[in-house]
Order: sequence, then C-alpha cells, then structure tokens
Amino acid sequence: GVKLANGREIRSRAVVVTTGTFLRGVLMIGHDRYVGGRHLRDSEEVEPPSVGLAKTLERFGFPLNRLKTGTPARLDARTIDFDVLVEQPSETPPVPFSHIRQGTMQNVPNIDKLIKCYQTETNEETHKIVMEYAHLLPQYDALDGKGNGPRYCPSIFKKVERFPDRQKHNSFLEPEGINSNIIYPNGMSGPYPEEIQLKIMRSMKGLSNVDILSPGYDVEYDFVNPQCLTHTLETKSIHGLYLAGQICGTTGYEEAAAQGIVAGANAGRSAGAASKGDKAPSPLVFGRDEAYIGVLIDDLVTRGTSEPYRMFTSRAEYRISLRADNADIRLTRQGANHGLVIDPNRLDILETRERMIGESIHRLQNFKLLKTEWGQRGTGDQMAGNNPKQFQKKSAEEILQMPHVTLDAVEGIIAKEGEHLLELEQQKVDDEEELNVADDYDGPPIETKAHRINKIMTLLEPSPLSIYDTVEASIKYKSYAARQERDMDSWRKAQGQKIPPDLVYEHSVFPTFSSEELEKLRAIQPKTFAEAAQISGVTPQSLVYLHHFVMKRGKQRDRLRRAEELSTQ
Repeated sequence: GVKLANGREIRSRAVVVTTGTFLRGVLMIGHDRYVGGRHLRDSEEVEPPSVGLAKTLERFGFPLNRLKTGTPARLDARTIDFDVLVEQPSETPPVPFSHIRQGTMQNVPNIDKLIKCYQTETNEETHKIVMEYAHLLPQYDALDGKGNGPRYCPSIFKKVERFPDRQKHNSFLEPEGINSNIIYPNGMSGPYPEEIQLKIMRSMKGLSNVDILSPGYDVEYDFVNPQCLTHTLETKSIHGLYLAGQICGTTGYEEAAAQGIVAGANAGRSAGAASKGDKAPSPLVFGRDEAYIGVLIDDLVTRGTSEPYRMFTSRAEYRISLRADNADIRLTRQGANHGLVIDPNRLDILETRERMIGESIHRLQNFKLLKTEWGQRGTGDQMAGNNPKQFQKKSAEEILQMPHVTLDAVEGIIAKEGEHLLELEQQKVDDEEELNVADDYDGPPIETKAHRINKIMTLLEPSPLSIYDTVEASIKYKSYAARQERDMDSWRKAQGQKIPPDLVYEHSVFPTFSSEELEKLRAIQPKTFAEAAQISGVTPQSLVYLHHFVMKRGKQRDRLRRAEELSTQ
C-alpha cells in the first residue's frame, strides 16, 4: 500500500508510481533554484516535490539518478504579429485517429473550430543573445553542472551551441486551446532569467512586441534505473510495485502514457485476481515485433538509459510492420484478451476492416494485364517499366509495388476495365436465351449472366478511405518486410560473433550512424555483437549494418590473403 504525507495509509495489492518530474524535483530559472515538481497552470504557484518517496525508494535499494527537462515561456497571442508569419493550417478534412469514426464515417469533434499554428524562426541576433547570456543559465546537479536533458529535444542554447553554423532554427507557435490566448513556442525552451527570455523572443520575426505570460523554466528530478523492472513494469525486488513514466527515465507525453497503459493494466489485473483468490493472470507484455510500446519497454528494462529516452521509429527493427494504419489490427485483440477492450463494436469494426482489406488485396492479386497494357492505361514507363516483355502479365499487386505507383491509379485502371467488361456483358442476351441447355445436363456449373455481372461489379469499387492506407502500405512494403525478417534472422544468429577491435567508429566509415551511436560505440568499444546490442541508443538497424560491414570486410580480407598466398607460390 501507500503511506501519505499526512500519515494516512491506503492498503492495496498493487501500486503504480508515476512521479513525473516530482521525485526530489528542483525548478530553475536563471540562477534561481527552488524545490517543486512543476508550476501550476496559469499560476506562479509551485506544486511541491516528492522528497519522502525518493528517500523511500533509496532505502529499498533502488538505483536513482538525475535527469532534467524544460518548458518554454508561454506567450500572449494578442501581442504577436501573425500576418508576417508562415501559416500552418490544420489538416482538412481532419482524419480521425479512431477507426470506429472512420468506419462509421463520423467527423472528428469540433471540426468547425480548427485552429492554425504559425512558423517563426530565430536569427543571428537571437543566437547572439542566447550565447551572450549563457552564463546566467542554471547550474544542475548532474553531469558536472551541465544537466542531463533530452538529446533530441534540446534547449535553444544547446541548438545554438551544437550548430554554430546554422543561421536560424524554426519555432512553431501553437495555441494551447480553441479559446485560449496562450501560445506555446515549440523548440524555444531555455531557463534564462525572465528578462533575457523576453529579449530572445522579441528578437524573432513576428514577436517584436510579444509579452510573456509565464517564463520558461527547467526542472531536475530523480529517476529509477529501469533495469530493475520486468517487462510488465513491475519492480523485480518488490512484488506488486510498478513504475511508469518519467520515473523510468523516459521523456513525458507519449512515452509516459504508453508505460501507464502497461503498468496500469498489469497492476489492475494482478490486484483483481488476487482479491478474488484467482491464480495470477497472464501478463500484458508487447513484443518488439508487435508494438512501439514493446520496443520502448524492452529497451528500458534490458539496456537502461543514461538520458531521457525518446521513442523513434529507428529504434524498432520491425518498423516497416509497426505502422499507424495497422495499429488496430496488431493490438485490438491483445487488448480484448487482457480485458482492456470491452466494447463489442470495436471488435466488429476490426473484423469488418480485416475482411475489407483481405478482399481488396485479393482483387489486386487476381487482376492481371499485359505489361504493355498497364503502360498504355497508366503512365507509361512508370507502370510498364523501361524494358517491358510485351506478353508478360503482371498483377495489380505487382504493379503497385513499383515506385511512384499509387493504389488510386491502379484501382482507377481496374475500374475502367470493369466498366468495359460490364458494357460487353450487358450487350449479351439474357440468361434464359443464353443457357438453353438440356434438363438432364450434369456437366460443370454454368456461370450465369447475373453472376458474371456481380464479379465485374467488384472491380468497380475502390478501396474505401478507412482501409486505403493499410492496403497500399501492406503491398508497397511487402518485399521490404520480408527482407527485414531475413536481416533480423541473420542478426540473431550473429549475437556471439566478435567485433574486430580495430574498427574506427567515424561518420566516414559508418555514414548512416547517428552522432549518439558513434559516440557510444567509441566510448564502450563492444567486443561482441551481443555487447553492442546492450548499448542504449544504438538502433537495431545500425547493429544489422555493423554486422554486414564486419562480414563484408572479413570476406574482402580473406580474398586478399588468398591472392597473396597464390602470388608467393
């Protein structure tokens, strides 16, 4: 259970700790430091930190460290010259996240109240102010006072410091609500004293007269090494205690929410079963090939993290298969099996979508034309290829796999062919006249005109919007997904192989590697691929590339050695 600060005790069979930035949190603006987890919204008041909880976790032996994050100043929309800025309108029409809305053709809420964002940018004057007043930035507890913040969401100071040759950095001005005058300047966090923050903002386009409603600030806080957790996000040392969110070393927002789903589901199911005297339920655990949530949690509990972890597609070895368009197909049944999806309508819509996707793909696989015919009906070389074999037939699926060919274009050709066939069919005599066969005829079934027309009608129906992206992506990425599986199978077999100690981890040798990956590989110098796989921040794709590089280099050296041996004989 939990013991509160006022002495009250709440008994529970499972507890989920989601401290965010509150665990021994310290807020900072300039050189001012004061304890707190965050500022209250639209207020100068501060929510107090969780100090006792940090000490309790320490007492139980949990390894703690410090991370930091920041939030930018909030601006007054009434003092911004939007006329000189680049407008960033909402998507029109907005596509619902929910397949239930897509499947039932419902619009998103507030469709008549779409807001606009605006793009501004820093300039040389901005950068001059940023560097001139750098000495007024806070001193942090971690990394010798520099603080350990998110690498891929840096402050404006870090951007200017890391990229001195850049003349500008974009910032997107985002309204915080439909009826709000508060503007969030994305990309402009920097905990300078408030008067310096105002100087920085007013140096930017459209913001020369802007007023700050509340200054930006940084917060430094404790987190627990996530390697002390299982894949259910339950702690290994205390049964029934789960951690989720920034306490596990991730950034907030989606990363934290994803962990909350897993920890909350497992804690709730475990507590519910225990209270009824039932056996422990099957855990909700996602594989790396099933969901980005699975990649995130597996990275955390197996590799740990030394900086705020953010989820990127590059971290997932199965990213070709982990798409937004097929999330419901991958995960809805998992949710239902674990008691999270209880609305039967969702499962009905899932089954309908799967059936429609299957029918569309089947139609594309079975509709065939000569390559020259595809070229004549489509866009020439784009569909027929540069050197088409005149009498070779290609299915619509094969044509769609070609670069720059869209599902819309392919289905348009199918529909025109269907219209032509329908016109020919309607010119034929009625079935009664056409099928004048003997009463004792026992040959193969004779296809009626009505049946033929029904088959042709299926060619005229394009894939509806609710399945369009899934059908197109499934076919477009089919060969890539197969190659992805082969690469990962090869990589799994290579885990025990050694990495040559003379490898030079530089961009000139590994141009596709990120700076973070090269930095960590240089520092750790892994001896085997299994060791390399445990380095936080090194992506599976880069590990596969490294394996291919080492294998190729080994073969080249073997050939050179054999050539030298032959030359000396």
